[in-house]
Amino acid sequence: MRWARAAGRGLLAAALIAAGYAGAGGPATASAGGTGGRGPMTLVTGGDLTGYLRGVLADWNRGHPAEKVTLVELPEAADEVRAQMSTSLRSGSDRFDVLNIDVAWTSEFAAAGWIAPLDGRRFPLKRFLPPVVDTATFGGRLHAVPYVTNAGLLYYRKDVLDKAGEKPPRTWSELRRLARTVAPRYGLDGYAGQFLPYEGLTVNAAEALQSAGGSILADEGSRVTVNSPAARTGLEFLTGGVREGWIPRKALGYKEEESRRAFQNGRLLFLRNWPYAYPLAGAEGSKVAGKFGVVPLPGPDGPGAGILGGSNLAVNTNSRHPESAAALIRYLTSERVQRRVLTEGSLPPARADLYRDPALVRRFPYLPTLHKSLLTAKPRPKSPRYEQVNLAVQAVVHDAMAQRQSPAGALRRLRAELDAIARRG
Repeated sequence: MRWARAAGRGLLAAALIAAGYAGAGGPATASAGGTGGRGPMTLVTGGDLTGYLRGVLADWNRGHPAEKVTLVELPEAADEVRAQMSTSLRSGSDRFDVLNIDVAWTSEFAAAGWIAPLDGRRFPLKRFLPPVVDTATFGGRLHAVPYVTNAGLLYYRKDVLDKAGEKPPRTWSELRRLARTVAPRYGLDGYAGQFLPYEGLTVNAAEALQSAGGSILADEGSRVTVNSPAARTGLEFLTGGVREGWIPRKALGYKEEESRRAFQNGRLLFLRNWPYAYPLAGAEGSKVAGKFGVVPLPGPDGPGAGILGGSNLAVNTNSRHPESAAALIRYLTSERVQRRVLTEGSLPPARADLYRDPALVRRFPYLPTLHKSLLTAKPRPKSPRYEQVNLAVQAVVHDAMAQRQSPAGALRRLRAELDAIARRG
C-alpha cells in the first residue's frame, strides 16, 4: 500500500482496519516475549471505515471473556497513525497491546525496541506468501506477523486496446508506445500512478528502480545503493514519461484516489494502483465497468518487481498481557479470518492458498494476476530511519519528475541525503 487512501477515504485506512478482521480461529499459545500473561488488551489501528470491525472483535470477546479486546481507532492519515503510535511506544506506555502497523514501519519499530520479537514456530508462517513474511522481519528475527498484503497492478482499458488491435503491455517499451500512440487516438491520457510527493511516490519510485535491477538501500538500511546505472534506468522511465507527455503533468498531484478516479471516469488508458481499485472500477456507475483488465506491472524486459504494501500485526514490548496479544494475532491470521479479509474487506490476504481457491477466483478475477505480482514483489527499503528515507526519496523523485533536476543529478543528490541518514543510524 501502499497506504494512502482507499475506497472512499483511504487505502491506509482500509489496510489499517484489516487488523480487526477475525473469524473462527483456534486459540494461540505463541509467546510474544516478555514475562507472558493473559488478560484484557487493546488493539490499535486506523479508522474503521467498513463498520464491521467492532462486530468482529465482539466475536472474539464472546469466546474469550477474560481476554476482551478494546479497539482504539486513530485518525486515518498514515502520518497521524504513525505519530500517535510512536509517541506512545517511545514513552514506554503499555496502552496498546496489539498494533496494526504498515509493513514499512516494522523495521523502524523493531530497531527502536518498541515491538517484541516473536517465535515464528508458533505462527502459520509457511502458509503465508514468502515475500510477505520478509516484511515482518528485521535483524534476522520475526517482529510481527503478516495480516494484509498488497502489490500494485497495471489496470488497462481492454475495450480500447481491443479496438486498436493491441494487447496489454508486458514491457516498458510496449507501455510507452501504447500510451503515446493509442491513448491520444481515443482522447485519453496515457499512464498514471501515485506521483504526489508522499508515501505513494516512494512506492512508485522503488518499483521502477527495482524493476530495472536497481535498489535504494541494502543491508537493512546501512548501505546506500541508489546511485547505480540500473536505478538511473528506472528513474528515467518515470521522468521520460512526463517529458514526453504520456504521463500527464497533472498526475504529479495524484494519490491513490485521484488516480483511481481518473481511470474510473474514463480519462486514462493505463493506471498503476492497488487491488482495492478493482471492485470500485467495476461497480455500477463506473464508466469503465466491464471495459478494463489487470496485468502485472511491466518492467524493462518483462514483468516488473512490485512493492509490497499491507499491514503486519505486532505486540508492544511493554504489553502486560503478551500471551493474550499473541493469541489474538494467531486468531486474526487464521484461515477463516483471512478469507473474510478478502470477501468482506476486499483486501488481499497474506495466506497463499486462498489465491488458488476456485470460488474466490470466480468472485475476484484479479487474484491469479495479483498472486503472480506478490511472488515477485519486494519490501520497501528497510531502515530503522524509514520515515526519513521516505521523505528524502519522495522529494528528490518528485523534483526529477517535475523536470527540475536530471535523473543523474537526482540520484547523486539522493545518495548524499541517504548517506547522511545512514550515518545518523
